[in-house]
This record gives sequence, structure tokens and C-alpha cells, in this order.
Amino acid sequence: MSNKKLIRFDWAMKTLLRDKANFDVLEGFLCALLEDDNIKILNILESETNAEDENDKFNRVDLLVQDSQLRKIYIEIQNTRETDYLESLLYATSKIIVEHQDLGEDFKDISKVISISILYFNLGIGDDYIYYGTTEFKGINTGNKFVVKKRVNISEAFEPKYKFVEKKIFPEYYIITVERYKNVVQKRIDEWIRQSKTKTCSNKYD
Repeated sequence: MSNKKLIRFDWAMKTLLRDKANFDVLEGFLCALLEDDNIKILNILESETNAEDENDKFNRVDLLVQDSQLRKIYIEIQNTRETDYLESLLYATSKIIVEHQDLGEDFKDISKVISISILYFNLGIGDDYIYYGTTEFKGINTGNKFVVKKRVNISEAFEPKYKFVEKKIFPEYYIITVERYKNVVQKRIDEWIRQSKTKTCSNKYD
């Protein structure tokens, strides 16, 4: 009989990955999901979005990190069905933005939030297991996307240079419904979800 203990994947995400020594694991997961190999985690941010008065809502953040692009990445792992889940998700991201915006700070420095929900229950109707959403503006008559750009300095240049890139300030949402994953690995993120679907992993510290 094996002496290896098994631990839940959600416990590992919430507990082990809070340790800076495991940032490379967390970076691997985020790189696979966001399809960006340049993600570097700077630190874990403390945010339980505590109620400020008796009429305010309380929302506990499972894991909130800041990457090298100064984005706030909010990871929530939910095991049980929750009424009004989308509403609570919107509240959490909005609260994170407000919490990290100091009084008098320019709006250009507002926090960019990426919300990642790993759900062990079915939410809504769909034929995929990973969904992405954000706020976009489209022409009512043409259907074309409305794009606002900002000027960004190119630090690697020997002389002052800049380029224009699209402004992406609104929160971005990833909803992963683990039970809908079909156990077929086609992308890097599929390997992570296959592991999370078992809800267990070997305890290498045993």
C-alpha cells in the first residue's frame, strides 16, 4: 500500500502556490491559459475585500497575484454551486480595482484585472469548457470594433521611440468548467485541466 498522500488540486492551488518557491508552477499555469510565455509573478497580494460597513458585501479572494505587467490576476476555485455566481464575480473584480486605486491617483494607473474561475460545477449552457469574456464596444450599424489606442515608449530603443497599442483596461474573465473537459489534450492548458479534474495530486513533500 502506497504511503503517498493525495491532496486536492484546489487545496494545492490555494495553499502551495502562495509560496514564492512555487511561483514557477503558477506561472506555468497562467502562461498556458493566457497563451503568453512572458508572464512573471511579482508577488502575492493580500485582498479579502473586507466589508467597510454593515451594508457592504464581503468577498474572499482565493488567490490574487501581480505580474510583471502590473496586472492583478484573480484566481477563484469553486467546488459548490453558488447562486448568482456571475454577479459575485463582477463584484469581486470591481472591488479589487477599487482597493488598489489610491485616492487622488490618476485614472491612467487603474488596475488591470484578469479573473480566472475554476469551477467544479456546470455554469450555464455551452459546448466548451473554457470561456473568455471582456467589455468591447462595437458599432451598432457596422458591427466593427471600436478601438482606442495609447502611446507606449519602447525602452529597448537607443533613442526615444514609441508605438501605439490598443488600450485594454476592462477586466478580462476566464471561466473554466472542469467537468466539461473531455480528457483530450490539444493545448497546454488541457494538461493542467486534466490534472485538476482528478482533484488530486501527489504530495511530493511526503
